[in-house]
Amino acid sequence: MSPYDPSAFPPFAVTVDLVVLTVRRHALCALAVRRGEPPFQGRWALPGGFVRDDEDLSSAAARELIEETGLCAHDPADPDQVYGAHLEQLATYGDPKRDPRMRVVSVAHLALAPDLPAPRAGGDAHSARWAPVEALLNQSGYGREGEQAAPLAFDHAQILADGVERARSKIEYSSLATAFCPPEFTVGELRRVYEAVWAVALDPRNFHRKVTGTPGFLVPTGGTTTRQGGRPAQLFRAGGATLLNPPMLRPEV
Repeated sequence: MSPYDPSAFPPFAVTVDLVVLTVRRHALCALAVRRGEPPFQGRWALPGGFVRDDEDLSSAAARELIEETGLCAHDPADPDQVYGAHLEQLATYGDPKRDPRMRVVSVAHLALAPDLPAPRAGGDAHSARWAPVEALLNQSGYGREGEQAAPLAFDHAQILADGVERARSKIEYSSLATAFCPPEFTVGELRRVYEAVWAVALDPRNFHRKVTGTPGFLVPTGGTTTRQGGRPAQLFRAGGATLLNPPMLRPEV
């Protein structure tokens, strides 16, 4: 058996790209950054960066999340962590021509968090903003008012579409939708998350029956709130049950 020769294989870089989703003004929005350097200078893209030689993939994604949003990823092993953004690996993208600089393989991650403040630009990002996913994925491209619309840089439109579909499909059967909510929330607030992610209107009574019908899915906190107006609404937190049974199937649109 011949010895392994690293020089026999072409070098390539590894990056992490982040699909950071939140619900703002009742719409599903993603974090977009305008690139300040070539390639695709001036175009909008997903946040991300190169993996350092001393990092594993999850550490690189968590670092980029902090740098771009100030959010820490939720760590189930840390009982003292009050709150953290949901972060999971999405998919790997390795088309040889996806980056004109060199061969780059990207491991995309999906991050979800409640209504987030205005983002801050970092790294090579000239500016950053939250934008509705439907606008970012428009076939004619994306651009702010007064800008010429252009497709997202690299293959980021495909990565964003995959991340949005992951979120839309997983909230059918899992507790993922609660990642868009504060630690304590009402059933109405959770319903508005589903409506924003799916871009549909749901029947309030039917929704309440489904999400409260799985034991341990939602746990009453004992408190109420009037922040949505009207009568005091009961507050809940996400329970230990991570699967919604039966699942709440996405309406056909």
